[in-house]
Amino acid sequence: MKKNIFRFIVMAAASSLLLTQSCNDKFLQLSPETDLSKDNSLFTETELTLYLNNLYGRYILGHGTAWADAKVNPNVVGGSHLLASDFMTDNMVRYGNISNIMDNTFIPPNAGASVDWTWENLRSVNYFIQNYRNALPAVNNDITRLNKYLGEAYFFKSMDYYRKLMLFGDVPWFSSDLNIDSKELYKPRDKRTVVADSLMKTIDMAIAGLEGINGRPDGRINQDMALFLKARIGLFEGSFRTYHNELSLQSTAKSFLEASVDACEKIIASGRYQLYATGDSPYWKMFTFKKDPTSDGNKEAILARVYDGTVVGHATQRYWDQNNSLSGARPAGGATRGLVDEYLCIDGKPIYSSGSAGNYTANPLFKGYDGLWSEFENRDPRLKQTINYPGENRSLFNRTDGTTSLEKNGITYPRLSYNVGGGTTVTGYLPIKHWMGDRTENEATTNGQQTAIEFRYGEVLLMLAEAKAILGTLTQNDLDRTINLLRQRAGFDFAKYPGSKLELGNPPADPRLDEIYATKLDYAVSPIIREIRRERRVEMVLEDRRYEDLMRWKAGNLMTVPLRGMKFTAEKGKLYDGTHTAKPIIALKEEVNKDIFLDNNGFIIVYPRSANISNGTALWADYRYYWPLPLYDLTLEGNQLVQNPGWLGAK
Repeated sequence: MKKNIFRFIVMAAASSLLLTQSCNDKFLQLSPETDLSKDNSLFTETELTLYLNNLYGRYILGHGTAWADAKVNPNVVGGSHLLASDFMTDNMVRYGNISNIMDNTFIPPNAGASVDWTWENLRSVNYFIQNYRNALPAVNNDITRLNKYLGEAYFFKSMDYYRKLMLFGDVPWFSSDLNIDSKELYKPRDKRTVVADSLMKTIDMAIAGLEGINGRPDGRINQDMALFLKARIGLFEGSFRTYHNELSLQSTAKSFLEASVDACEKIIASGRYQLYATGDSPYWKMFTFKKDPTSDGNKEAILARVYDGTVVGHATQRYWDQNNSLSGARPAGGATRGLVDEYLCIDGKPIYSSGSAGNYTANPLFKGYDGLWSEFENRDPRLKQTINYPGENRSLFNRTDGTTSLEKNGITYPRLSYNVGGGTTVTGYLPIKHWMGDRTENEATTNGQQTAIEFRYGEVLLMLAEAKAILGTLTQNDLDRTINLLRQRAGFDFAKYPGSKLELGNPPADPRLDEIYATKLDYAVSPIIREIRRERRVEMVLEDRRYEDLMRWKAGNLMTVPLRGMKFTAEKGKLYDGTHTAKPIIALKEEVNKDIFLDNNGFIIVYPRSANISNGTALWADYRYYWPLPLYDLTLEGNQLVQNPGWLGAK
């Protein structure tokens, strides 16, 4: 049986079924046109199902398969796209030197794969849409029996074009599968407006085809997933048009935002989903399930990929656990101070309440950056469920025997060296989100079973709040059933700190973040939208959302905020002086100006020896809101494609 057979499950209903692909190796390896010709394919529902099965693994990536260290191009380092994509944003940094993606030295490639300018999968989807009616005789010409299959195909086509729209803006819209002689191969790119309108029609056709197929009755794509995807598409395009005023499309943004709101409301009204809130740390726990998390009462996931560890598995947990070890480095790195700064204090107020840069007045609950990780105290509970606090969980874990014990294992402090052979946090902020503390999973190597959540209910709530805020229709009731529900699940104590609820008419002041927005963006951000963006950043970190958010908000320039790690205080200097190499305190020696480099305020500078940047400050240029087309495609005879402005090959 082929090793990468795909198993897929949707969580949120009572039953638990796995969908497996055909064991026919030939079918999985060959293209539809060679294995299922137009003369003999798609004549039965079984053939329709098998054909569609082949698309699941192409589009629902999850944590990947096998070693799972392949790149998801163009903006993800090796590893699960859910974990690794934030390393290309201001949320996370990786060891070594900065990527050429972030210092304006990236050169358009000749081939399309490295920038995701690929069309093979779309061709397969279009082939199905053109030929699925071949099965009509097998169902007594009852077209309604084939609607669900067509709905699945349109769902995948929507996913494909959504990513292309996000990456390239204008792209050719193809309604049929093409062959090597097709003249359409050389057509020019269709305008963004054409692509976006066609995309909305396509996802609506997916929703219509999947009508009545809700929850997860058979483990396949269902209407709830299609509604979720529509909400993402609508929010992306509506906000992109709102903030990218250079397009002069602001007046057309409303319909996309309203479509997002409508899709979110339908998911909420279904009553099938709720935030996972079991245990003391539900936010962290939600990402640590194996196989079917519904057995743990998790009704938050709308679409997820699961692994049985036998037919198909992955090594994501093994890699993620090596992030702070002497071995491994795929991926390795840590969270930025910029992300840490954005977490509220437990009273619902930011870390600074007034003042200006260099002279901020701190929230009395904020303990500052002196001492040993004091900035974690009195903060949004999600902070410690996202980034490890030394002395808790991950820092006490022994991967050899699977124990978590201060007495037995002591405390292992984060590695800091910016460029070592093994794993390192670089910043001192070691991610714990997606970390399981599971020796069995760690030792499974390529047979790991950690579930990958692609769509979840928490994001539905965030999308609804943001879309309504941009539209100007947001109410306090909307905040209470979205942002405040997320904060409640996170662990905010509304009884002790009533102000930790977000109030529409009384959002907290945040001079630090307001100053960053005013300096880096070319438009004003209202306090309520600022708070919704904050909520989205901390809730969705390490879930492959940040890059896309920065693009649609026209906020790429936020990546030029100096990238920093923790403050290397005198206490930390003693901790990392080389005398603590055995329990109860384990901290490898880190030398200033050799392993780590500090700014004038004592904070770790990341990417300190990167050639094309200075002071740990990534570069940005607005042409990067769109990725380049591959150079080879621009040189083909008869080609009518035009390179995106600013990139090599542009006219």
